Amino acid sequence: MNEKIQTRLTLLRSEMRKEGVDFYMIPTSDFHNSEYVDDFFKAREYFSGFTGSNGTLVVGQDMAGLWTDGRYFIQAERELEGTGVTLFRMQEEGVPEIPDFLYENMKEGQKLGFDGRTVSCMEGRKLEKKLAGKAPGGKGIEICYGMDLAAGVWADRPKLPCHEVTVLQDEISGRSVGEKLKDVREKVKEAGAQYLLLSKLDDLMWLLNIRGNDVKCNPVALSYGFLTMEEMYFFIQQPEVTEEFARYARDNHITVKGYEEIGDFLDGYDYKGKVLVDENNISFALYKAVAGHTEPVAGDNPTELMKAVKNATELSKIEEVYRKDSAAVIKFIYWLKKNIGKQEITEVSAAEYLDNLRRNTEGFLDLSFPTISAYKDSAAMMHYEATEENHKVLSEEGMLLVDSGGQYLGGTTDVTRTIVLGEISDEIRMHYTLVAMGMLHLTDAKFLYGCTGRNLDILARQPLWEKGIDYKCGTGHGIGYMLNVHEGPQNIRWRYTSAMKEAVIEPGMIVSNEPGVYKENSHGIRIENILVAENAEKNGDGQFMRFRTLTFVPIDREGIDISYMQPADVERLNHYHEQVYAKTQEYLTEEEREWLAEATAPIK
Repeated sequence: MNEKIQTRLTLLRSEMRKEGVDFYMIPTSDFHNSEYVDDFFKAREYFSGFTGSNGTLVVGQDMAGLWTDGRYFIQAERELEGTGVTLFRMQEEGVPEIPDFLYENMKEGQKLGFDGRTVSCMEGRKLEKKLAGKAPGGKGIEICYGMDLAAGVWADRPKLPCHEVTVLQDEISGRSVGEKLKDVREKVKEAGAQYLLLSKLDDLMWLLNIRGNDVKCNPVALSYGFLTMEEMYFFIQQPEVTEEFARYARDNHITVKGYEEIGDFLDGYDYKGKVLVDENNISFALYKAVAGHTEPVAGDNPTELMKAVKNATELSKIEEVYRKDSAAVIKFIYWLKKNIGKQEITEVSAAEYLDNLRRNTEGFLDLSFPTISAYKDSAAMMHYEATEENHKVLSEEGMLLVDSGGQYLGGTTDVTRTIVLGEISDEIRMHYTLVAMGMLHLTDAKFLYGCTGRNLDILARQPLWEKGIDYKCGTGHGIGYMLNVHEGPQNIRWRYTSAMKEAVIEPGMIVSNEPGVYKENSHGIRIENILVAENAEKNGDGQFMRFRTLTFVPIDREGIDISYMQPADVERLNHYHEQVYAKTQEYLTEEEREWLAEATAPIK
């Protein structure tokens, strides 16, 4: 029994009764619908014990449920044990979505509470439509979206993060803030609006050519933006405004206001037209503030697509960063292979060794996410985190999965390798080979312009699907430029969901390519490279496209069973390994180069 979590839920239910709330909902998000959040916002973790980066907790007086996706089923099952919180496995057969669950379990006229700053407009409106209606079939449930009930229970809650911002020079960003503002205003007008309300932190950092440090591993500052045809209002905590940024803001006609002023500003602004809002990336509370005064126009943030298509300066610097980052991972694999069985190495110490290699790489700023170092069956949990208190010691058997990345001056990296440490079963070797084949199939894709990631996903999964195997996550995500390691709107996934954005793959977009196999209580395998889309030939059939690889780290040949491969698969692997050596050998010692030459030698 987890008495700590049960006590917290009891106190929360007491607060609910005081406020007359029958059900209370706590999502993972911060005020900006960010994927990764600062400790201040981790109320869902506080009340459930679940530490994953995605999930929503729903609490009633006699129930508590946690909804999360397939990446976290194993982890959530373990972390929720003894808490009294039931796991709802999203997208599994028979598992209701939260609005449907609430509709079935709430009585007419009851109250649903949540902090509307942490719930997206899209989700808030879906709940409102499903629950609040009084027409036949409706239940007239009252939606109370101004409630942060955690504040009354969480006595030692961390403070809101607050760090100074930095300004990027144009030679790093490739385009000035003035050029970006001009382009965004044109897109706002095309959408039939006169204003743009921005809440997405990486979009704001990109637009203003600044970076922050308010979210671990994500160089963003807590902020809001309100763009008119003449002004750019920027809401940020005052201690974050340096003299340099204040001067920069004045020079670029950016009006700086306090972070906490956004609500009063939206309530008191003299609107002369419509406001463009991205319902996936603005909170329900902010949407309500705008809708009370003028008509919101639903549409994508124009900044999102502009940010996703990297310019020539960004791509040039990214390619250089990836070669250096790949060399750091090669150095790690070399060290691991040479020292396994000769000294004690744990999941934690292995991650620390790799992290230190990155820290000693030119231009390093921070990790792009906490390094995942998962040995044997730990790797079956896609987002496993080893700790000093709970970790495995590595030995000369099985495999170690390491998913890691860095933030550099000039790029954001993400790479996964599964490394063979000793004896593995024939089944594991088959799984490893199929994953490597799928990753290289997608790398080698040639496709017509107009394809989205949903058109391409099957290339990575097909070798696995042919054996009746799948992985419960997408194959790829976009990656930022000195920004978030997960970036939209592009992605590579097969499943259609109405709420999931799809984007045409544009030249200059960066995507990850990371198929895998995850077998509970046995093993996990993931091999991840990063690709950039570019134009191939154009003819009467249209504009063809292809990918160029950015990641150059060997695929462990000790995990390969060539009997599952066709000649074209062998050729792809050998060609990739030829590039790995050519792109990284200048950053290695003589001993590391000799090892890499052997690790990348052609398979016959």
